[in-house]
Amino acid sequence: MIRMLKDTTLPSTARPVLNHLQQLDGIRFLAVGLVLLDHWMVGRIEGVALGALGVTIFFVLSGFLITRILLSSKDKLSDQPGGGLSKYLKTFYIRRTIRIFPVYYLTLFVLALVNEPPVREKFAWLALYATNIYIAINHTWMGTVDHLWSLAVEEQVYLFFPLLLFFVPRRHVPITALLMIVVSVGLRYALHRARLPWFIGYVSMPTCLDSFGLGALMAFGWLYRREWFIRVFQSTAWVWISLLGFVAVVVMTNYMAERSPYGYHNVWADVWERLAASLFGFFLIGKAVLGYGGPMKWLLENSVSQYLGRISYGLYLYHNFVFNFYHTQPTHFTVRAWRRITDVLPFLNSAYIFQFSFFLALTIALATVSWYVIEKPINNLKDRYSY
Repeated sequence: MIRMLKDTTLPSTARPVLNHLQQLDGIRFLAVGLVLLDHWMVGRIEGVALGALGVTIFFVLSGFLITRILLSSKDKLSDQPGGGLSKYLKTFYIRRTIRIFPVYYLTLFVLALVNEPPVREKFAWLALYATNIYIAINHTWMGTVDHLWSLAVEEQVYLFFPLLLFFVPRRHVPITALLMIVVSVGLRYALHRARLPWFIGYVSMPTCLDSFGLGALMAFGWLYRREWFIRVFQSTAWVWISLLGFVAVVVMTNYMAERSPYGYHNVWADVWERLAASLFGFFLIGKAVLGYGGPMKWLLENSVSQYLGRISYGLYLYHNFVFNFYHTQPTHFTVRAWRRITDVLPFLNSAYIFQFSFFLALTIALATVSWYVIEKPINNLKDRYSY
């Protein structure tokens, strides 16, 4: 890390273009797959929060991608008046709006029209990307829209992070990212010590910044410290070591759950689990940027993984409305459809994998329609606002 902080910046002609990194679509597939497994396998997979791991990987990936975009844009515009701040912000926010807002708000309006209870009741919070704030203030979850807290965190990061990276000198970006990590972990520890409800530290934007900070470090290394980046991420050893570290924290979480008066939500779960998951995401993604070989290359680059990675936003957005273990009612259309199918084919009730596959197929179908009818055509507008 000390070497990374030294000023060994690549000349501008050596900086990489913002090319598409193929294996990152595979990483998106793995992350959303962990979320779906966690949310649809309640009671069947115990002792490890796979959904939290998947969301954390998304946060690290987002930190890497937006930092790479913003620092490259800042470099490109540096010779313009005021450093090109106006175009820098305009381009970033227009492109983010095109990618994220249309399908999100269309989903909210459709769910409000069909009277999905939490959507109508909490529409303003949802529309303002403030679901995580609602959860933290009211100390309660929100039903089938619970999962939208992570999208709220991302949007709240977008509010300040572009300005932060613009005004912080390039040489201070690594220390800024390190401060984000330290402050985030410190806030989680303070909330834990104050005995506040655990999900305040889980869903609040400032307590998620260690993931984004690690992603920012990765992007800085990729853009300006390429030798350091290759040295750190070339070997898969750190991927396995960080995975073992995450597993060790999970083991300690479950060990303390049986001995702590706070049960599962002890210091290991509330403070250290996200940091351990972020470090795993850091090394997992860093190696994917360089490119895995062998079986991992196939896993990340095969056509199924690539496609599901591309539509991962829709998969994440829609899955809780297709089925939610805690909140989906017996009268919900997907549950009624499954009952009708099993009335005709009763053997499908013999194993949960059939029902899981049914929900997965519906979610993929919905995300596919969303991708081809809404997201992809609108995304083409981004070409008018290139970095």
